[in-house]
Amino acid sequence: MESVSGTPFGVVHLDVAPVTSGLAIGALVAGIASVLVALLVICFGVAFVDEGGAWASGAFAALGVLSGGAAVVIGLLGRRQIRRPAAPSAVQFTGRGLAMAGISCGAAGALLSLLGLGLALLLALARG
Repeated sequence: MESVSGTPFGVVHLDVAPVTSGLAIGALVAGIASVLVALLVICFGVAFVDEGGAWASGAFAALGVLSGGAAVVIGLLGRRQIRRPAAPSAVQFTGRGLAMAGISCGAAGALLSLLGLGLALLLALARG
């Protein structure tokens, strides 16, 4: 407790426990979803090449790229929130590793979605 000079009063700073950033958690969830959707893109493109698997791959590829892009953006915002300095009595955010994992999973999921779509289109054109 700090005393206020010239008065009999004091100032107390309460410790606030750090909180895991919701943006970092959201980035990780969106990044994992992007990777899982990328696996669907590849599976539909390879397994159902004769039944229009390229169309299904295209639809899921759009979803994979959108969720991957969202994971990257949300992860960057989460890192910014975590990095921001806070006053002693304000909430300090943690979860830098979660944000980084979300960014990397999102980028990998978006890239795998695009590669899976390219594979599906290549197989569809080769079949005829």
